[in-house]
Amino acid sequence: MPDVDWALHRQVQQVANLVNGLSEQVRSVSGQVSAVDANQQTTRSELQELRDEFQQFAQTTMLIANVQRAETRVGVVQDQVDHEFGHHKTVRRTAVGMLQAFDLGIVSEDNVRMVGDQLMIQTPRYWLAPALVALASWSADDRTLCERAVEEAFRRSPDRTSLFFALVLRRQGRKDSSVRWLRHYLLAQDPNALGREFAVILESIAQGAFGLAGRELLNDGLTSWREQLMDNTDAQQKQIKRWYDEVDSLRGPTAAKEFPQLAAVSPQWQELDGVLGAARAHQPLLVKYRAIMDREFEPSARLEDAVDDILDRLVSEYDNEELPLRRELAFNHAVIDHAGDVAAARKAADADSASYDETLDYLTVQTTAALNPPAIGTSPATQRLAVAACHEWFLQGHAGFTRDYRAAVPQDVQARFQVAQKVAGGVMQLPVWTGSLSRPLGELEGSLGSHWDQHIEPFVASLAYPTVRKVAPLVLVLLGILVLVGSIHMGFALIAALVTGGIWGLVIHNRARAAARNQEAARALLQRAKQDSLRQLRAASAELTDWQTKFRDEDAVEARCRELIKSLETAVRGGGSPFEGRTVAKEEAAS
Repeated sequence: MPDVDWALHRQVQQVANLVNGLSEQVRSVSGQVSAVDANQQTTRSELQELRDEFQQFAQTTMLIANVQRAETRVGVVQDQVDHEFGHHKTVRRTAVGMLQAFDLGIVSEDNVRMVGDQLMIQTPRYWLAPALVALASWSADDRTLCERAVEEAFRRSPDRTSLFFALVLRRQGRKDSSVRWLRHYLLAQDPNALGREFAVILESIAQGAFGLAGRELLNDGLTSWREQLMDNTDAQQKQIKRWYDEVDSLRGPTAAKEFPQLAAVSPQWQELDGVLGAARAHQPLLVKYRAIMDREFEPSARLEDAVDDILDRLVSEYDNEELPLRRELAFNHAVIDHAGDVAAARKAADADSASYDETLDYLTVQTTAALNPPAIGTSPATQRLAVAACHEWFLQGHAGFTRDYRAAVPQDVQARFQVAQKVAGGVMQLPVWTGSLSRPLGELEGSLGSHWDQHIEPFVASLAYPTVRKVAPLVLVLLGILVLVGSIHMGFALIAALVTGGIWGLVIHNRARAAARNQEAARALLQRAKQDSLRQLRAASAELTDWQTKFRDEDAVEARCRELIKSLETAVRGGGSPFEGRTVAKEEAAS
Protein backbone atom coordinates (compact mmCIF):
# COMPACT_ATOMS: atom_id res chain seq x y z
CA MET A 1 0.00 0.00 0.00
CA PRO A 2 2.78 2.53 0.76
CA ASP A 3 4.25 1.77 -2.66
CA VAL A 4 0.90 2.55 -4.25
CA ASP A 5 0.60 5.80 -2.28
CA TRP A 6 4.11 6.83 -3.27
CA ALA A 7 3.43 6.10 -6.92
CA LEU A 8 0.13 8.00 -6.72
CA HIS A 9 1.88 10.92 -5.03
CA ARG A 10 4.45 11.06 -7.83
CA GLN A 11 1.72 11.07 -10.48
CA VAL A 12 -0.16 13.87 -8.69
CA GLN A 13 3.07 15.84 -8.45
CA GLN A 14 3.71 15.37 -12.16
CA VAL A 15 0.18 16.46 -13.01
CA ALA A 16 0.58 19.53 -10.77
CA ASN A 17 3.83 20.39 -12.54
CA LEU A 18 2.13 20.02 -15.90
CA VAL A 19 -0.72 22.24 -14.74
CA ASN A 20 1.71 24.89 -13.51
CA GLY A 21 3.65 24.75 -16.76
CA LEU A 22 0.47 25.00 -18.79
CA SER A 23 -0.66 27.93 -16.67
CA GLU A 24 2.61 29.74 -17.25
CA GLN A 25 2.43 29.10 -20.99
CA VAL A 26 -1.13 30.39 -21.13
CA ARG A 27 -0.14 33.55 -19.24
CA SER A 28 2.87 33.98 -21.48
CA VAL A 29 0.86 33.62 -24.69
CA SER A 30 -1.81 35.98 -23.38
CA GLY A 31 0.81 38.60 -22.53
CA GLN A 32 2.50 38.18 -25.88
CA VAL A 33 -0.77 38.68 -27.76
CA SER A 34 -1.48 41.89 -25.83
CA ALA A 35 2.08 43.09 -26.37
CA VAL A 36 1.87 42.37 -30.10
CA ASP A 37 -1.34 44.42 -30.36
CA ALA A 38 0.24 47.33 -28.50
CA ASN A 39 3.56 47.07 -30.29
CA GLN A 40 1.85 47.00 -33.66
CA GLN A 41 0.22 50.37 -33.02
CA THR A 42 3.41 51.80 -31.52
CA THR A 43 5.52 50.51 -34.41
CA ARG A 44 3.23 52.18 -36.93
CA SER A 45 3.59 55.53 -35.20
CA GLU A 46 7.34 55.15 -34.85
CA LEU A 47 7.72 54.19 -38.51
CA GLN A 48 5.73 57.24 -39.54
CA GLU A 49 7.94 59.47 -37.37
CA LEU A 50 11.06 57.79 -38.71
CA ARG A 51 9.92 58.31 -42.29
CA ASP A 52 9.21 61.99 -41.64
CA GLU A 53 12.61 62.46 -39.98
CA PHE A 54 14.36 60.70 -42.84
CA GLN A 55 12.59 62.81 -45.43
CA GLN A 56 13.52 65.96 -43.54
CA PHE A 57 17.13 64.81 -43.27
CA ALA A 58 17.25 63.96 -46.97
CA GLN A 59 15.78 67.37 -47.86
CA THR A 60 18.27 69.19 -45.66
CA THR A 61 21.18 67.20 -47.10
CA MET A 62 20.05 67.97 -50.64
CA LEU A 63 19.80 71.72 -49.91
CA ILE A 64 23.28 71.78 -48.38
CA ALA A 65 24.67 69.92 -51.40
CA ASN A 66 22.96 72.39 -53.74
CA VAL A 67 24.58 75.32 -51.95
CA GLN A 68 28.01 73.69 -52.04
CA ARG A 69 27.72 72.95 -55.77
CA ALA A 70 26.54 76.50 -56.44
CA GLU A 71 29.45 78.00 -54.48
CA THR A 72 31.89 75.86 -56.44
CA ARG A 73 30.26 76.83 -59.72
CA VAL A 74 30.32 80.53 -58.83
CA GLY A 75 34.07 80.36 -58.39
CA VAL A 76 34.58 78.53 -61.67
CA VAL A 77 32.33 80.84 -63.71
CA GLN A 78 33.73 84.00 -62.12
CA ASP A 79 37.27 82.88 -63.03
CA GLN A 80 36.10 82.26 -66.59
CA VAL A 81 34.51 85.70 -66.80
CA ASP A 82 37.64 87.38 -65.45
CA HIS A 83 39.85 85.43 -67.84
CA GLU A 84 37.79 85.99 -71.00
CA PHE A 85 36.32 89.44 -70.38
CA GLY A 86 38.48 91.00 -67.69
CA HIS A 87 40.03 93.43 -70.16
CA HIS A 88 36.58 94.84 -70.91
CA LYS A 89 36.54 96.42 -67.45
CA THR A 90 39.70 98.32 -68.31
CA VAL A 91 38.18 99.64 -71.50
CA ARG A 92 34.99 100.67 -69.69
CA ARG A 93 36.91 102.55 -67.02
CA THR A 94 38.95 104.34 -69.71
CA ALA A 95 36.03 105.64 -71.79
CA VAL A 96 34.51 108.32 -69.56
CA GLY A 97 37.91 109.12 -68.09
CA MET A 98 39.20 109.92 -71.57
CA LEU A 99 36.34 112.37 -72.20
CA GLN A 100 36.91 114.10 -68.88
CA ALA A 101 40.60 114.34 -69.66
CA PHE A 102 39.72 116.07 -72.93
CA ASP A 103 37.65 118.59 -70.96
CA LEU A 104 40.52 119.40 -68.65
CA GLY A 105 43.21 119.24 -71.31
CA ILE A 106 45.52 117.20 -69.11
CA VAL A 107 46.15 114.26 -71.45
CA SER A 108 48.27 114.57 -74.56
CA GLU A 109 47.05 113.30 -77.89
CA ASP A 110 49.99 110.87 -78.17
CA ASN A 111 49.19 109.32 -74.80
CA VAL A 112 45.52 109.00 -75.69
CA ARG A 113 46.41 107.32 -78.98
CA MET A 114 48.81 104.95 -77.21
CA VAL A 115 46.08 103.98 -74.71
CA GLY A 116 43.67 103.34 -77.60
CA ASP A 117 46.19 101.09 -79.34
CA GLN A 118 46.71 99.07 -76.18
CA LEU A 119 42.97 98.61 -75.72
CA MET A 120 42.60 97.37 -79.30
CA ILE A 121 45.24 94.73 -78.68
CA GLN A 122 43.79 93.62 -75.35
CA THR A 123 40.16 93.40 -76.53
CA PRO A 124 40.14 92.31 -80.18
CA ARG A 125 36.35 91.82 -80.41
CA TYR A 126 35.01 94.53 -78.10
CA TRP A 127 33.26 97.47 -79.81
CA LEU A 128 34.33 100.10 -77.30
CA ALA A 129 38.06 99.74 -78.02
CA PRO A 130 37.90 100.99 -81.65
CA ALA A 131 35.38 103.63 -80.55
CA LEU A 132 37.97 105.03 -78.16
CA VAL A 133 40.60 104.89 -80.90
CA ALA A 134 38.21 106.93 -83.06
CA LEU A 135 37.92 109.53 -80.29
CA ALA A 136 41.68 109.71 -79.94
CA SER A 137 42.09 110.10 -83.71
CA TRP A 138 39.37 112.72 -83.79
CA SER A 139 41.15 114.75 -81.14
CA ALA A 140 44.39 114.37 -83.11
CA ASP A 141 42.65 115.45 -86.31
CA ASP A 142 43.59 112.13 -87.99
CA ARG A 143 40.58 111.74 -90.30
CA THR A 144 41.73 108.53 -91.96
CA LEU A 145 42.35 106.63 -88.75
CA CYS A 146 39.17 108.04 -87.21
CA GLU A 147 37.03 106.78 -90.10
CA ARG A 148 38.65 103.35 -89.99
CA ALA A 149 38.12 103.11 -86.23
CA VAL A 150 34.47 104.19 -86.53
CA GLU A 151 33.88 101.58 -89.23
CA GLU A 152 35.44 98.87 -87.06
CA ALA A 153 33.42 99.86 -84.00
CA PHE A 154 30.27 100.01 -86.12
CA ARG A 155 31.02 96.54 -87.51
CA ARG A 156 31.37 95.09 -84.03
CA SER A 157 28.26 96.74 -82.58
CA PRO A 158 26.36 99.22 -84.77
CA ASP A 159 23.74 99.97 -82.11
CA ARG A 160 26.08 100.74 -79.24
CA THR A 161 28.47 102.63 -81.50
CA SER A 162 25.67 104.86 -82.82
CA LEU A 163 24.50 105.68 -79.32
CA PHE A 164 28.01 106.23 -78.06
CA PHE A 165 28.84 108.82 -80.71
CA ALA A 166 25.40 110.45 -80.38
CA LEU A 167 26.10 110.98 -76.70
CA VAL A 168 29.70 112.03 -77.18
CA LEU A 169 28.72 114.63 -79.79
CA ARG A 170 25.90 115.85 -77.58
CA ARG A 171 28.41 116.18 -74.76
CA GLN A 172 30.62 118.28 -77.00
CA GLY A 173 27.69 120.54 -77.86
CA ARG A 174 27.29 119.33 -81.46
CA LYS A 175 23.50 119.06 -81.41
CA ASP A 176 22.85 118.47 -85.10
CA SER A 177 25.49 115.75 -85.42
CA SER A 178 24.22 114.12 -82.25
CA VAL A 179 20.64 113.99 -83.55
CA ARG A 180 21.85 112.53 -86.87
CA TRP A 181 23.55 109.65 -85.05
CA LEU A 182 20.41 109.23 -82.93
CA ARG A 183 18.18 109.12 -86.02
CA HIS A 184 20.53 106.60 -87.60
CA TYR A 185 20.21 104.44 -84.48
CA LEU A 186 16.40 104.59 -84.34
CA LEU A 187 15.91 103.78 -88.02
CA ALA A 188 17.95 100.60 -87.62
CA GLN A 189 15.90 99.35 -84.65
CA ASP A 190 13.19 96.68 -84.60
CA PRO A 191 10.76 97.43 -81.73
CA ASN A 192 10.26 93.67 -81.33
CA ALA A 193 14.00 93.08 -80.78
CA LEU A 194 15.75 96.02 -79.20
CA GLY A 195 19.31 95.62 -78.03
CA ARG A 196 20.25 95.87 -74.38
CA GLU A 197 21.73 99.30 -74.99
CA PHE A 198 18.25 100.74 -75.64
CA ALA A 199 17.94 101.39 -71.92
CA VAL A 200 20.36 104.28 -72.55
CA ILE A 201 17.69 105.90 -74.73
CA LEU A 202 15.23 105.81 -71.84
CA GLU A 203 17.83 107.22 -69.51
CA SER A 204 18.68 109.98 -71.97
CA ILE A 205 15.04 111.05 -72.17
CA ALA A 206 14.68 111.01 -68.38
CA GLN A 207 17.81 113.18 -68.10
CA GLY A 208 16.86 115.43 -71.03
CA ALA A 209 20.22 114.61 -72.59
CA PHE A 210 19.28 115.11 -76.26
CA GLY A 211 17.44 118.38 -75.86
CA LEU A 212 14.33 119.51 -77.70
CA ALA A 213 15.29 118.25 -81.13
CA GLY A 214 16.21 114.85 -79.79
CA ARG A 215 13.03 114.71 -77.72
CA GLU A 216 10.86 115.34 -80.78
CA LEU A 217 12.68 112.66 -82.74
CA LEU A 218 12.32 110.13 -79.92
CA ASN A 219 8.71 111.10 -79.31
CA ASP A 220 7.74 110.34 -82.89
CA GLY A 221 9.68 107.07 -82.98
CA LEU A 222 8.60 105.68 -79.63
CA THR A 223 4.95 106.64 -80.12
CA SER A 224 4.95 104.78 -83.44
CA TRP A 225 6.51 101.71 -81.82
CA ARG A 226 4.02 101.72 -78.99
CA GLU A 227 1.03 101.93 -81.33
CA GLN A 228 2.46 99.11 -83.39
CA LEU A 229 3.04 96.80 -80.44
CA MET A 230 -0.20 97.62 -78.64
CA ASP A 231 -2.04 95.75 -81.40
CA ASN A 232 -0.26 92.58 -80.24
CA THR A 233 -2.54 91.02 -77.61
CA ASP A 234 0.05 88.44 -76.56
CA ALA A 235 2.66 91.15 -75.96
CA GLN A 236 0.24 93.09 -73.77
CA GLN A 237 -0.77 90.02 -71.81
CA LYS A 238 2.88 89.31 -71.14
CA GLN A 239 3.28 92.76 -69.56
CA ILE A 240 0.08 92.38 -67.54
CA LYS A 241 1.39 89.07 -66.22
CA ARG A 242 4.62 90.73 -65.10
CA TRP A 243 2.67 93.35 -63.17
CA TYR A 244 0.51 90.60 -61.69
CA ASP A 245 3.68 88.87 -60.52
CA GLU A 246 4.97 92.15 -59.12
CA VAL A 247 1.89 92.52 -56.92
CA ASP A 248 2.10 88.85 -55.96
CA SER A 249 5.73 89.25 -54.90
CA LEU A 250 4.58 91.67 -52.18
CA ARG A 251 2.18 89.24 -50.50
CA GLY A 252 2.58 88.81 -46.77
CA PRO A 253 4.29 85.82 -45.10
CA THR A 254 2.38 82.92 -43.60
CA ALA A 255 0.08 83.83 -40.71
CA ALA A 256 0.29 80.41 -39.03
CA LYS A 257 1.74 81.95 -35.85
CA GLU A 258 -1.14 84.42 -35.68
CA PHE A 259 -3.76 81.68 -35.98
CA PRO A 260 -2.09 78.51 -34.62
CA GLN A 261 -5.27 76.60 -33.73
CA LEU A 262 -7.01 77.43 -36.99
CA ALA A 263 -3.89 76.36 -38.88
CA ALA A 264 -3.80 73.09 -36.91
CA VAL A 265 -7.40 71.95 -37.36
CA SER A 266 -8.79 73.50 -40.55
CA PRO A 267 -8.38 71.66 -43.87
CA GLN A 268 -8.90 75.04 -45.57
CA TRP A 269 -5.95 76.68 -43.79
CA GLN A 270 -3.75 76.80 -46.88
CA GLU A 271 -6.45 78.71 -48.75
CA LEU A 272 -7.09 81.02 -45.78
CA ASP A 273 -3.38 81.69 -45.35
CA GLY A 274 -2.93 82.32 -49.07
CA VAL A 275 -5.75 84.82 -49.47
CA LEU A 276 -4.81 86.73 -46.30
CA GLY A 277 -1.20 86.94 -47.50
CA ALA A 278 -2.44 88.15 -50.87
CA ALA A 279 -4.67 90.80 -49.31
CA ARG A 280 -1.66 91.98 -47.30
CA ALA A 281 0.16 92.79 -50.55
CA HIS A 282 -1.84 96.01 -51.00
CA GLN A 283 -0.24 98.02 -48.19
CA PRO A 284 3.40 97.40 -49.18
CA LEU A 285 2.38 98.04 -52.80
CA LEU A 286 0.92 101.39 -51.79
CA VAL A 287 4.01 102.32 -49.81
CA LYS A 288 6.45 101.23 -52.53
CA TYR A 289 4.86 103.03 -55.46
CA ARG A 290 4.00 106.17 -53.53
CA ALA A 291 7.70 106.41 -52.68
CA ILE A 292 8.66 105.90 -56.34
CA MET A 293 6.24 108.51 -57.65
CA ASP A 294 6.92 111.04 -54.86
CA ARG A 295 10.68 110.84 -55.29
CA GLU A 296 12.10 114.14 -56.47
CA PHE A 297 14.62 114.07 -59.28
CA GLU A 298 17.09 116.89 -59.70
CA PRO A 299 18.71 117.09 -63.14
CA SER A 300 22.46 117.57 -63.26
CA ALA A 301 23.55 121.20 -63.26
CA ARG A 302 25.95 120.53 -66.17
CA LEU A 303 24.92 118.71 -69.33
CA GLU A 304 28.34 117.06 -69.40
CA ASP A 305 27.70 115.42 -66.02
CA ALA A 306 24.33 114.06 -67.15
CA VAL A 307 25.81 112.67 -70.37
CA ASP A 308 28.77 111.20 -68.49
CA ASP A 309 26.36 109.30 -66.25
CA ILE A 310 24.55 107.94 -69.30
CA LEU A 311 27.80 107.08 -71.06
CA ASP A 312 28.86 105.25 -67.94
CA ARG A 313 25.72 103.11 -68.18
CA LEU A 314 26.29 102.44 -71.88
CA VAL A 315 29.90 101.37 -71.63
CA SER A 316 29.28 99.37 -68.43
CA GLU A 317 26.71 97.19 -70.16
CA TYR A 318 27.76 93.55 -70.58
CA ASP A 319 28.74 92.47 -74.05
CA ASN A 320 26.47 89.84 -75.62
CA GLU A 321 29.26 87.27 -75.45
CA GLU A 322 29.33 87.65 -71.67
CA LEU A 323 25.61 87.08 -71.16
CA PRO A 324 25.54 83.23 -70.93
CA LEU A 325 28.21 83.30 -68.23
CA ARG A 326 26.54 86.19 -66.41
CA ARG A 327 23.23 84.34 -66.52
CA GLU A 328 24.78 81.20 -65.04
CA LEU A 329 26.56 83.25 -62.41
CA ALA A 330 23.31 84.95 -61.39
CA PHE A 331 21.48 81.63 -61.12
CA ASN A 332 24.13 80.10 -58.85
CA HIS A 333 24.16 83.21 -56.66
CA ALA A 334 20.36 82.83 -56.40
CA VAL A 335 20.76 79.19 -55.30
CA ILE A 336 23.08 80.33 -52.51
CA ASP A 337 20.76 83.20 -51.52
CA HIS A 338 17.79 80.80 -51.34
CA ALA A 339 19.70 78.27 -49.16
CA GLY A 340 19.81 75.59 -51.85
CA ASP A 341 16.17 75.82 -52.97
CA VAL A 342 16.70 75.37 -56.71
CA ALA A 343 13.04 75.97 -57.61
CA ALA A 344 12.96 79.30 -55.76
CA ALA A 345 16.32 80.25 -57.26
CA ARG A 346 15.08 79.46 -60.75
CA LYS A 347 11.97 81.58 -60.18
CA ALA A 348 14.09 84.49 -58.97
CA ALA A 349 16.47 84.11 -61.91
CA ASP A 350 13.57 84.00 -64.37
CA ALA A 351 12.10 87.16 -62.83
CA ASP A 352 15.45 88.85 -63.52
CA SER A 353 15.84 87.32 -66.97
CA ALA A 354 15.69 90.71 -68.68
CA SER A 355 19.14 91.38 -67.24
CA TYR A 356 20.61 88.70 -69.47
CA ASP A 357 18.49 88.72 -72.64
CA GLU A 358 20.23 89.94 -75.76
CA THR A 359 17.09 91.56 -77.18
CA LEU A 360 13.79 92.78 -75.75
CA ASP A 361 10.65 94.21 -77.29
CA TYR A 362 9.83 97.83 -76.53
CA LEU A 363 6.91 97.00 -74.21
CA THR A 364 9.12 94.67 -72.18
CA VAL A 365 11.76 97.39 -71.94
CA GLN A 366 9.12 99.72 -70.51
CA THR A 367 8.00 97.17 -67.94
CA THR A 368 11.54 96.23 -66.98
CA ALA A 369 12.49 99.87 -66.49
CA ALA A 370 9.52 100.18 -64.15
CA LEU A 371 9.87 96.92 -62.21
CA ASN A 372 13.58 96.22 -62.18
CA PRO A 373 15.67 99.24 -63.24
CA PRO A 374 19.02 97.63 -62.31
CA ALA A 375 18.28 94.81 -64.76
CA ILE A 376 18.74 97.18 -67.70
CA GLY A 377 20.79 99.87 -66.00
CA THR A 378 18.27 102.71 -65.67
CA SER A 379 17.92 105.28 -62.91
CA PRO A 380 15.10 106.03 -60.45
CA ALA A 381 14.09 108.98 -62.63
CA THR A 382 13.54 106.65 -65.56
CA GLN A 383 11.71 104.19 -63.32
CA ARG A 384 9.25 106.89 -62.32
CA LEU A 385 8.43 107.66 -65.94
CA ALA A 386 8.22 103.98 -66.81
CA VAL A 387 5.79 103.21 -63.97
CA ALA A 388 3.49 105.95 -65.21
CA ALA A 389 3.78 104.69 -68.77
CA CYS A 390 2.76 101.19 -67.70
CA HIS A 391 -0.27 102.28 -65.66
CA GLU A 392 -2.74 100.36 -67.86
CA TRP A 393 -0.90 97.05 -67.44
CA PHE A 394 -0.34 97.83 -63.77
CA LEU A 395 -4.06 98.42 -63.27
CA GLN A 396 -5.05 95.21 -65.06
CA GLY A 397 -2.44 93.11 -63.27
CA HIS A 398 -3.52 94.47 -59.90
CA ALA A 399 -7.21 93.91 -60.70
CA GLY A 400 -6.52 90.32 -61.81
CA PHE A 401 -4.53 89.62 -58.66
CA THR A 402 -7.32 90.99 -56.47
CA ARG A 403 -9.97 89.07 -58.37
CA ASP A 404 -8.09 85.80 -58.06
CA TYR A 405 -7.51 85.91 -54.31
CA ARG A 406 -11.05 87.05 -53.60
CA ALA A 407 -12.36 84.14 -55.64
CA ALA A 408 -10.10 81.80 -53.64
CA VAL A 409 -11.68 82.64 -50.27
CA PRO A 410 -13.17 79.32 -48.99
CA GLN A 411 -16.96 79.36 -48.92
CA ASP A 412 -17.04 76.94 -45.98
CA VAL A 413 -14.27 76.71 -43.38
CA GLN A 414 -14.21 73.43 -41.49
CA ALA A 415 -12.50 71.97 -38.44
CA ARG A 416 -11.18 68.43 -38.64
CA PHE A 417 -10.02 66.21 -35.80
CA GLN A 418 -8.31 62.85 -36.21
CA VAL A 419 -6.43 61.89 -33.08
CA ALA A 420 -3.97 59.07 -32.50
CA GLN A 421 -3.70 58.95 -28.69
CA LYS A 422 -1.17 56.67 -27.02
CA VAL A 423 -2.79 55.10 -23.97
CA ALA A 424 -2.28 51.97 -21.83
CA GLY A 425 0.44 50.60 -24.07
CA GLY A 426 -1.73 51.00 -27.14
CA VAL A 427 -2.97 53.70 -29.50
CA MET A 428 -6.54 54.91 -29.81
CA GLN A 429 -7.28 56.00 -33.35
CA LEU A 430 -10.11 58.53 -33.24
CA PRO A 431 -11.91 58.42 -36.59
CA VAL A 432 -12.11 61.67 -38.55
CA TRP A 433 -14.61 64.23 -37.30
CA THR A 434 -15.37 67.22 -39.50
CA GLY A 435 -17.60 70.17 -38.70
CA SER A 436 -18.31 73.47 -40.41
CA LEU A 437 -17.18 76.49 -38.38
CA SER A 438 -20.13 78.39 -39.81
CA ARG A 439 -22.41 76.34 -37.52
CA PRO A 440 -23.12 77.51 -33.93
CA LEU A 441 -20.20 76.77 -31.62
CA GLY A 442 -22.39 74.97 -29.08
CA GLU A 443 -23.66 72.63 -31.74
CA LEU A 444 -20.10 71.90 -32.88
CA GLU A 445 -18.93 71.21 -29.34
CA GLY A 446 -21.82 68.83 -28.76
CA SER A 447 -21.11 66.97 -31.98
CA LEU A 448 -17.36 66.67 -31.30
CA GLY A 449 -17.98 65.61 -27.67
CA SER A 450 -20.42 62.92 -28.77
CA HIS A 451 -17.93 61.73 -31.35
CA TRP A 452 -15.30 61.31 -28.63
CA ASP A 453 -17.72 59.56 -26.26
CA GLN A 454 -18.84 57.23 -29.01
CA HIS A 455 -15.31 55.93 -29.43
CA ILE A 456 -13.86 56.32 -25.94
CA GLU A 457 -16.09 53.70 -24.28
CA PRO A 458 -15.53 50.94 -26.88
CA PHE A 459 -11.78 51.54 -26.66
CA VAL A 460 -11.83 51.49 -22.84
CA ALA A 461 -13.96 48.32 -22.92
CA SER A 462 -11.37 46.71 -25.18
CA LEU A 463 -8.83 47.16 -22.38
CA ALA A 464 -10.88 45.06 -19.94
CA TYR A 465 -9.35 41.78 -18.82
CA PRO A 466 -10.98 38.86 -20.72
CA THR A 467 -12.00 36.98 -17.59
CA VAL A 468 -14.33 34.54 -19.32
CA ARG A 469 -11.75 33.66 -21.90
CA LYS A 470 -9.09 33.23 -19.24
CA VAL A 471 -11.33 31.09 -16.96
CA ALA A 472 -12.22 28.62 -19.72
CA PRO A 473 -8.72 27.02 -19.82
CA LEU A 474 -8.80 26.80 -16.02
CA VAL A 475 -12.08 24.90 -16.07
CA LEU A 476 -10.70 22.48 -18.63
CA VAL A 477 -7.56 21.92 -16.58
CA LEU A 478 -9.54 21.31 -13.39
CA LEU A 479 -11.80 18.82 -15.15
CA GLY A 480 -8.73 17.09 -16.50
CA ILE A 481 -7.29 16.79 -13.00
CA LEU A 482 -10.49 15.43 -11.56
CA VAL A 483 -10.92 12.92 -14.37
CA LEU A 484 -7.35 11.76 -14.72
CA VAL A 485 -6.18 11.91 -11.13
CA GLY A 486 -9.60 11.11 -9.68
CA SER A 487 -9.60 7.77 -11.41
CA ILE A 488 -6.58 6.89 -9.32
CA HIS A 489 -7.20 8.74 -6.08
CA MET A 490 -10.09 11.17 -5.69
CA GLY A 491 -8.63 12.77 -2.55
CA PHE A 492 -5.43 13.80 -4.26
CA ALA A 493 -7.47 14.91 -7.28
CA LEU A 494 -9.54 17.27 -5.14
CA ILE A 495 -6.45 18.66 -3.44
CA ALA A 496 -4.67 19.19 -6.76
CA ALA A 497 -7.77 20.84 -8.24
CA LEU A 498 -8.13 23.16 -5.26
CA VAL A 499 -4.46 24.20 -5.35
CA THR A 500 -4.41 24.70 -9.10
CA GLY A 501 -7.72 26.53 -9.15
CA GLY A 502 -6.73 28.77 -6.26
CA ILE A 503 -3.40 29.81 -7.76
CA TRP A 504 -4.77 30.27 -11.25
CA GLY A 505 -7.85 32.11 -9.98
CA LEU A 506 -5.69 34.47 -7.93
CA VAL A 507 -3.63 35.30 -11.01
CA ILE A 508 -6.78 35.99 -13.02
CA HIS A 509 -8.19 38.15 -10.24
CA ASN A 510 -5.02 40.24 -9.94
CA ARG A 511 -4.82 40.77 -13.66
CA ALA A 512 -8.48 41.72 -13.86
CA ARG A 513 -7.93 44.37 -11.16
CA ALA A 514 -4.85 45.70 -12.94
CA ALA A 515 -6.82 45.90 -16.20
CA ALA A 516 -9.60 47.78 -14.43
CA ARG A 517 -7.08 50.33 -13.13
CA ASN A 518 -5.71 50.70 -16.65
CA GLN A 519 -9.23 51.27 -17.92
CA GLU A 520 -9.81 54.08 -15.46
CA ALA A 521 -6.48 55.69 -16.30
CA ALA A 522 -7.19 55.37 -20.00
CA ARG A 523 -10.66 56.84 -19.60
CA ALA A 524 -9.25 59.81 -17.68
CA LEU A 525 -6.52 60.36 -20.27
CA LEU A 526 -8.98 60.20 -23.16
CA GLN A 527 -11.35 62.56 -21.37
CA ARG A 528 -8.49 65.05 -21.08
CA ALA A 529 -7.77 64.60 -24.79
CA LYS A 530 -11.44 65.21 -25.48
CA GLN A 531 -11.38 68.44 -23.47
CA ASP A 532 -8.21 69.52 -25.31
CA SER A 533 -9.99 68.98 -28.62
CA LEU A 534 -12.97 71.01 -27.46
CA ARG A 535 -10.68 73.85 -26.32
CA GLN A 536 -8.89 73.71 -29.66
CA LEU A 537 -12.23 73.86 -31.47
CA ARG A 538 -13.29 76.92 -29.49
CA ALA A 539 -9.94 78.61 -30.13
CA ALA A 540 -10.13 77.83 -33.87
CA SER A 541 -13.62 79.33 -34.03
CA ALA A 542 -12.43 82.51 -32.31
CA GLU A 543 -9.38 82.72 -34.57
CA LEU A 544 -11.57 82.40 -37.66
CA THR A 545 -13.51 85.47 -36.50
CA ASP A 546 -10.20 87.33 -36.04
CA TRP A 547 -9.05 86.16 -39.47
CA GLN A 548 -12.20 87.48 -41.12
CA THR A 549 -11.74 90.88 -39.46
CA LYS A 550 -8.11 91.14 -40.53
CA PHE A 551 -8.90 89.99 -44.05
CA ARG A 552 -11.58 92.67 -44.43
CA ASP A 553 -9.19 95.36 -43.17
CA GLU A 554 -6.37 94.29 -45.50
CA ASP A 555 -8.68 93.87 -48.48
CA ALA A 556 -10.06 97.38 -47.98
CA VAL A 557 -6.63 98.83 -48.88
CA GLU A 558 -7.21 97.62 -52.46
CA ALA A 559 -9.36 100.67 -53.27
CA ARG A 560 -6.55 103.04 -52.30
CA CYS A 561 -4.09 101.09 -54.45
CA ARG A 562 -6.50 101.29 -57.38
CA GLU A 563 -6.79 105.05 -56.98
CA LEU A 564 -3.00 105.41 -56.92
CA ILE A 565 -2.57 103.37 -60.10
CA LYS A 566 -5.28 105.34 -61.91
CA SER A 567 -3.58 108.58 -60.89
CA LEU A 568 -0.42 107.50 -62.73
CA GLU A 569 -2.09 108.35 -66.03
CA THR A 570 -1.60 112.05 -65.31
CA ALA A 571 1.70 111.68 -63.46
CA VAL A 572 3.88 112.42 -66.49
CA ARG A 573 3.74 115.60 -68.47
CA GLY A 574 3.60 115.14 -72.25
CA GLY A 575 1.90 113.16 -74.97
CA GLY A 576 1.87 109.64 -76.40
CA SER A 577 5.40 108.48 -75.68
CA PRO A 578 5.90 107.38 -72.09
CA PHE A 579 9.46 108.70 -71.84
CA GLU A 580 9.41 112.13 -73.42
CA GLY A 581 8.09 113.94 -70.36
CA ARG A 582 11.42 115.28 -69.05
CA THR A 583 14.03 117.34 -70.76
CA VAL A 584 16.62 119.94 -69.86
CA ALA A 585 14.77 122.89 -68.42
CA LYS A 586 17.25 125.41 -69.75
CA GLU A 587 16.65 124.36 -73.35
CA GLU A 588 12.88 124.60 -72.96
CA ALA A 589 13.25 128.10 -71.60
CA ALA A 590 15.64 129.05 -74.38
CA SER A 591 13.27 127.82 -77.06
